[in-house]
Amino acid sequence: MTTQTIGIILNGVTGRMGYRQHLVRSILAIRDEGGLALPDGSRVPIRPVLVGRDKEKLDRIALRHDVDEYTTDLDSALADDGLGVYADFLLTSARVPALRRAIAAGKAIYSEKPTAETHAEAEELAREVERAGLHNGVVHDKLYLPGLLKLKRLVDSGFFGRVLSVRGEFGYWVFEGGWQPAQRPSWNYRKEDGGGIVVDMFPHWNYVFEHLFGPVRSVYAHTATHIPERVDERGATYAATADDAAYAIFEVGEGTVVQMNSSWCVRVDRDELVEFQVDGTHGSAVVGLFNGRVQTRETTPRPVWNPDLADTHDYRSDWSRVPDNAEFGNGFRAQWEEYLRDFVAGRPHRFDFASAARGVLLAERGLESAAEGRRIALGDDAEAGR
Repeated sequence: MTTQTIGIILNGVTGRMGYRQHLVRSILAIRDEGGLALPDGSRVPIRPVLVGRDKEKLDRIALRHDVDEYTTDLDSALADDGLGVYADFLLTSARVPALRRAIAAGKAIYSEKPTAETHAEAEELAREVERAGLHNGVVHDKLYLPGLLKLKRLVDSGFFGRVLSVRGEFGYWVFEGGWQPAQRPSWNYRKEDGGGIVVDMFPHWNYVFEHLFGPVRSVYAHTATHIPERVDERGATYAATADDAAYAIFEVGEGTVVQMNSSWCVRVDRDELVEFQVDGTHGSAVVGLFNGRVQTRETTPRPVWNPDLADTHDYRSDWSRVPDNAEFGNGFRAQWEEYLRDFVAGRPHRFDFASAARGVLLAERGLESAAEGRRIALGDDAEAGR
C-alpha cells in the first residue's frame, strides 16, 4: 500500500487515555516531527480528525494543539474517503457499536482494549475484520515499555534456562474520592458500566504472558471489592459494585506458574507500580516498566534459614542492573508507529483483534474462576473437556 497522507479518525480524545497517550504523546508528536518516519528515510504526513461527544471540549483541545478538523458526528468522519484509519478510545461499553460502524465503512482499525465486554463479541469482531480484509490492531502498550523490552531480550537470549515461575505485583492506592480526589474515573468501580480490575488488567496480563512465556493454559482467581463505597467526580457517594483487587495463579506456556496480584487497594512498597520477578534454572530477573535487575545462578548467594539470628546479608546487592542498550520512547507512540508502518506497507499488525479476543476470554475465565472457586482451563482442548 502507498499513501501520501495518513488520515486518522481519533474517537474518544476527550477521555484521559485518548487525550494524553494517544493524541498528545503519539499522533500529534508524530505529526509535529513531520509525519511517520519510514525505513527508507521518508516521512508520511498525518491528518488527525478528532471525534467526541462534547463539542466544547473538542474546541479547547483543537485550539490548544492546532488541530483543524474535529466533529461530534462520527458518521461524517467515517464517510470521508481521505480518512483511512479509525482509532477507538471510547468506554468499553460504547466500543462495539462504533467499531462495527468503522468496519462497515471499510476503515483500517486501531483500538484500545478490551475490544468488547464479552469474549463472544470480541471474537465476532475479530472474524468481521478478518472477513472484511481490514488492517487491524489493538493496543498492547506494556510490551513496548523499556522494562518488558529488556525482559523479552533476556527470554530470547536463553538467560533464564527453563522458566519456572513468575511473580507479578501491580497496583497502587486509588483514593476513595472523599477526602482525596480519586485518580481513576468512577466508572472503573461500577460493574454495570464495564468496570472492574479483572476486565481492565487481565487482557494486559494475557498478552504480556503470551508474548513472553507462551499461551495462558489455566487460571485460578480470587477477586474482592475491598472498598465498597466511593465518591464520584460530582461528589456523590456511590456503591462500588466492581472488583478492585484480583489475586490469581496462571499456568503459562510449558508449565510456567505465574502468581499475579492486581489491586487498586494496595500501598506501594516496590520500585515501580508493576514488577515481575522471573525465576529460571539458570537465572532470575526483577523488572518493572522501565528498569530491571538480574542474578545468575553463579552469583546466587547461599541463604541459610535461622530464625534465632537477624539476617544481615544485603540480598539486593547480589543483583546487577540490566543496561538500557537502546533509547526507549513512549510505549504508546512506539506501537502507533509500528501499526502505521504496517498499514502503509500493507502487512498485518502482529497484535490484532484475535489477540484482543484472547485477552477478553482470560478476563471472563478469571471472573468465572472467582465465582466458582476453582481452576479454569483455557484453550480449545481444555474447553472441550470442561
